[in-house]
Amino acid sequence: MKIAVSGKGGVGKTTVAASLVKLFAGTHGRVFAVDADPDACLAAGVGIDEETIRQHKPMVELKEIMDRKNAGGGAFYTLNPEVDDVLEDYCIRQGNIHFLRMGGVKKGGEACYCKENTFLSAVVSSLLLDKDEVVILDMGAGIEHLSRGTARGVELMLVVVEPSKNSVNTAKLVQKLAQDLGIKKVKFVANKVRNDLEKEFILKNFGADEIIGVIPFDEAVWESAMGNGPSAELGGALLQSMKEIQAKIIREVGEGAV
Repeated sequence: MKIAVSGKGGVGKTTVAASLVKLFAGTHGRVFAVDADPDACLAAGVGIDEETIRQHKPMVELKEIMDRKNAGGGAFYTLNPEVDDVLEDYCIRQGNIHFLRMGGVKKGGEACYCKENTFLSAVVSSLLLDKDEVVILDMGAGIEHLSRGTARGVELMLVVVEPSKNSVNTAKLVQKLAQDLGIKKVKFVANKVRNDLEKEFILKNFGADEIIGVIPFDEAVWESAMGNGPSAELGGALLQSMKEIQAKIIREVGEGAV
């Protein structure tokens, strides 16, 4: 089961991704939690302590590994490096959760980043196309780690949206990007909904069949966002909402890995 989670910054995308990781870790075998958003902190969301996070290099900075995998050096590099051992050796393990931090896709400039980007693409391809386990990717709004090739492995794109016009606009852009890449299932999660007026605003902008769940505003989650430690425990209204979303996801894409 391969799920990508995206949305505008600040809408609670990482909270949704981390909640899904925890829930699937409780019902399935190994779960890959992939932080593919350079500005997010999925590790803290799944309960990994700050010191461990600080010492964990993102994949894009594993120069020695990239040099070995992309044998040839200089302007020549392997287009399809084998990375299965990297996935096993460089994950942070938290129970049956395997956490990976991708780092940002490199932009053009003075240096050529073909090797780095090829390496990241190979990692994403291995996760989405070769693995049978549950994979949850916490994406940036630009979903830049996905190519047309790797996107075919995504069974469901969840776009998190809050009751604001900017968030809705970003969500619709992510939907278009995902559809352009060939992702067939795109659903929306309405988050931080305080009242019926805000719920109606969401439903006015998206079809009822496009909304896979509505999460009410949770004071505890908001307060935990101001701290440096792990996120708030999964409980209360958030837990109930996420359990309902998980059940709908399983119905949408099938049971997948067990």
